[in-house]
Amino acid sequence: MSAFFTGGAMFALIAAGMVVELFVLSAYYQRTGRGVPPRLLVGDIGAGLCILLAALAAVRGAGWIFIVLSLLAALRCHVFDLRQRWRR
Repeated sequence: MSAFFTGGAMFALIAAGMVVELFVLSAYYQRTGRGVPPRLLVGDIGAGLCILLAALAAVRGAGWIFIVLSLLAALRCHVFDLRQRWRR
């Protein structure tokens, strides 16, 4: 069971869930016109995936530069998300 948490399977499962969430919410919006527009979801989900990637890298003992780059990518996605929402 500990291999599930330390080996990366947990991160893959969470990432897959996030991608499914993105597709389901996008499909719902396309069909009904209600909910969150997909363009607003990309930054939010992207930031979460980048943070998840940084956590996976840390658990697996990756170099610090990869962790920093993942976190910078998360910041970029977060700023994109804020800019999309701020225009409203």
